[in-house]
Amino acid sequence: MPEERRQTTGAGAPLLASRLTPGPLPGPVVLRPRLLRQLDEGTAVPVTLVAAPAGWGKTTLLTSWYQAATGGDPVRGGPVTGAAAGGRVGSPPKVGAGAPDPSEAGSGRDRPDLGWVSVEVGDDGERLWSYLAAALRPAPSRSEALDGPLRSEALDGLPRPDQLEVLAAALAARERPVLLVLDDLHRITDPAAVAGLEFLLRHCEQRLRLVAGARAGVPLAVHRWRLAGELAELGPDDLAFTGDEVADLLTAHGTALPVEGVQRLRERTGGWPAMLRFAALALPGQSDPARWVGQLGSDQPDIAGYLREEVLGGLDPDDRELLRSTAVADAACAGLADAVTGRPDTAARLAELAGVGGVLRHDDGQPPWYRCHPLLADLLRDELARLPAVDARELHRRAAGWYADNGRPADGLRHALRGGDWSGATELFRTTWPELAPYDREGSTAPPPPPAETLARDPELALACAAERAYAGDLSAAEGYLRSAGAVSELPVPRRERFARLVAAVELAVARWSDDIPAVRAAAARLLATHPVTGASGGQDQLLATAEPRGTTVEDADGWAVAGTALGLVDVAVGELGSAERQLAAASRAARTAGWVRTELTGASRVALLRAVRGDLRQAETGARSALALPPGQGWSCRTDRGYAYLALAVVALLRDQPEEAAANLALAEPATGEPAAGAMVAWCRSHLLRDAGDRTGGYRLLVSARERLGGPREQSGGPRGELERWLRAAEADLHAVRGDLDAARELLVGAGPELAVGLARVEFRAGDIRTAEAVLPDWQAPEAADWPLPVRVEAAVLHVVLAEQVGDGRRAHRSLEAALDLAEAEGVRRPFTRADPAIRDLLAAHLDTGTAHWSAVSDLVRGAEEPDERFGPARAALAELAEPLTEREVTILRYLQSILSNVEIAAELSLSINTVKTHVRNIYRKLDATRRREAVRRARELRLI
Repeated sequence: MPEERRQTTGAGAPLLASRLTPGPLPGPVVLRPRLLRQLDEGTAVPVTLVAAPAGWGKTTLLTSWYQAATGGDPVRGGPVTGAAAGGRVGSPPKVGAGAPDPSEAGSGRDRPDLGWVSVEVGDDGERLWSYLAAALRPAPSRSEALDGPLRSEALDGLPRPDQLEVLAAALAARERPVLLVLDDLHRITDPAAVAGLEFLLRHCEQRLRLVAGARAGVPLAVHRWRLAGELAELGPDDLAFTGDEVADLLTAHGTALPVEGVQRLRERTGGWPAMLRFAALALPGQSDPARWVGQLGSDQPDIAGYLREEVLGGLDPDDRELLRSTAVADAACAGLADAVTGRPDTAARLAELAGVGGVLRHDDGQPPWYRCHPLLADLLRDELARLPAVDARELHRRAAGWYADNGRPADGLRHALRGGDWSGATELFRTTWPELAPYDREGSTAPPPPPAETLARDPELALACAAERAYAGDLSAAEGYLRSAGAVSELPVPRRERFARLVAAVELAVARWSDDIPAVRAAAARLLATHPVTGASGGQDQLLATAEPRGTTVEDADGWAVAGTALGLVDVAVGELGSAERQLAAASRAARTAGWVRTELTGASRVALLRAVRGDLRQAETGARSALALPPGQGWSCRTDRGYAYLALAVVALLRDQPEEAAANLALAEPATGEPAAGAMVAWCRSHLLRDAGDRTGGYRLLVSARERLGGPREQSGGPRGELERWLRAAEADLHAVRGDLDAARELLVGAGPELAVGLARVEFRAGDIRTAEAVLPDWQAPEAADWPLPVRVEAAVLHVVLAEQVGDGRRAHRSLEAALDLAEAEGVRRPFTRADPAIRDLLAAHLDTGTAHWSAVSDLVRGAEEPDERFGPARAALAELAEPLTEREVTILRYLQSILSNVEIAAELSLSINTVKTHVRNIYRKLDATRRREAVRRARELRLI
């Protein structure tokens, strides 16, 4: 930028230099290399958009990046803090994928020229383009290709179409690209100004790149750039501070919190940078910082003022009223918003408020559900509390009616109580009680209690209040209401039996949160005792494990669904997965019979995970996707249930050796990790992914932590520790063995269970003791092995194959390998092969020559079962070794040459003529220096081409 040049508009008005360069950063500054890298990478496409509401650090990030990219001081205004303090802030932007790093290039040809414009309120098209021309105009020491088209007298106000074409051509002719940072893009209101900018971006042959920061109301056609794959986006999720960045910020402000306090502060603020900075400024003056963080809310004057003025202040009054009205609920969809506000247009308004840079967030459900940031929601609820009581109660009653009509009785009950609709709350409880069983903590503020005289004459209302508090996890309040519901003399005789059933159901709900497993079992038994079953034999466990109940009332199915789900969840908690699957599957069927979709979802999502763990991958995948499609699975509710379904998909993907899909589903499974069993499976999956990536230490720490969490609750009688714990121990022992600590591995594997026995055999094999490994490896072909989890059985089979080969029994090795493939193929299990001892690859390759019923699968496994550091790109490296590389078609035919198919059959498979196939085969022989088929295949395997 030519600071010395006189900067004026076409009319001669001076331009402010402060708008053509970023201002000083507020100190102290925490450098965030991950975001700087994202901006670097974003410049590979024409438009990079940093969009979020006020206070998310957009300008700070753009300024830091701009100053780092131009070689300036990225931390003016404060010291460098954080992990980046001693390292490189960020590389200069790279233009185009694969462009060389300008810091390493001698000529700097591809280093872009950077310009900056801060958009201000009131900028019309003429004023804005004066600044754009100044920002794009090159410095005297650079190419003057743009100087003519951008002279103030040549570009007077908004450019005409012909001027835009000249300017686009000048940009396209530049050696160096031009990178324009446009801060506060949302302030542009002149469509013509934006149209001219978009024209340049489209027609300058990617020599102009735009990096823009904006709130809601971005004037660019974002959808068009996104659809074309020419848009990079950073939103609130990216800009939110991580735990480490929060700790760095507190340190920079001269204060500190324990790890739990940092985590709590991040949870309360959602990583919102402005809110964190307010907290960091206030913390030094607090006598008990940890307690203050726990109570942090929108009642803090600075936070409340910022939210009102900066976030809500710029909204249309109708939109602000919409946000306030829907704040009666934790989240809202268009239907709920219509019901609460009485407006017909909320769908469009909610979508607009959740658009690029908007104040709402939405999920991926249909219909979408929207919610505010927690601190903003607190502020809106504070405003609701100042409404006249009758108005607030009416909003809650409208919400209660909508929830009751749309399959969300727990939310309906809560709002009916808050709205003072006692009769409606009682009726909702009596008719929908199975859906009020708590399966994940939905903590919420207690509604005002009904008048004491009302509770005294209506025990069912007291029971409804107890159910609502149990659902929220408030056990003391729930138990108090249960005591109030003790007297049933006021009820008509026909309703007393049902009342006893409802009492047992609420007692079970309370016991569920007590972590007292015998109490849960006893409460479930009491509930089942209120449902006499005629003609049934056997105990309760056998009854619940049978097929869908027949010849019974819906009310009986209610009891079985709730009690069976509770018993199944207990079995999950103690790691008895087989029993849990039977209980939950039967309970889910009972719930479906009775029409209780939420209870069905709870069972179905966990059954999907349990089936995935057992290796029933096809059923698990189908069940998980069906569970996610159930109505309660949509929206922000039932997040734990959805987490279990995603975790099932993650386990399926991991066992099929699809790491990227596994990682994606693990991220979606995060809400389920609050429960130890789900957390253990997430840790097991992630430890394998970390190990695959070479981070054995990280995988080990995850497993140790998960085992500690899984240590309780347990049966008081001290029964077996459960299958999940054995899976974790086996995985941890294997990591010890890989590191050479064989004694620690053996110590972990003491105990019964096929997981531990197979793990011990693997440890002995790693120790080089083949004979002991064979002795301790359990018989995976014995009848009782049919009850093992399939992944464990396949691992045992694969290890048996390797051991047989080691002792020179090739015939037994190939016979066992075919049997192992028979086991694995039905469910698509791949990981025991692809991540096994490297010797398995050669065995699989040789197995193709001996003949197999699984030729296609084995061919894929041969390519997948490579050593981790060679898994990505060995074929490409081998091709490079050849004097004349194989074509893609030749590689395809080469794979078929491994089979017993003739050339004629290969031609039929590929829909080619026989002459074409023969020509390709001759070329393959020539390039691989082979004279016959078997020799070509052997040579290709040596080169890792197949």
